[in-house]
Amino acid sequence: MLEKAKIDRINELSHKKKAGTMTVDEKLEQEALREEYIKSFRNQVRDTIEHTTFIDPNGDDVTPEKIKRKRDERNKL
Repeated sequence: MLEKAKIDRINELSHKKKAGTMTVDEKLEQEALREEYIKSFRNQVRDTIEHTTFIDPNGDDVTPEKIKRKRDERNKL
């Protein structure tokens, strides 16, 4: 998860952009922070999916093979 201070800074820069007072350096900072945020978010979603077992109404494991392989690869490390 991204640090709260970085999320607060993303929001602060967003407000500056809306107000039209953003500098070029702040624009670059905003892009870097957003990229870091998106990367963190995607990693969290990926991790959640890889740790989830899907069970159908009959109680059978129907977890997709791709997820099972990823889980097995990680467990070997």
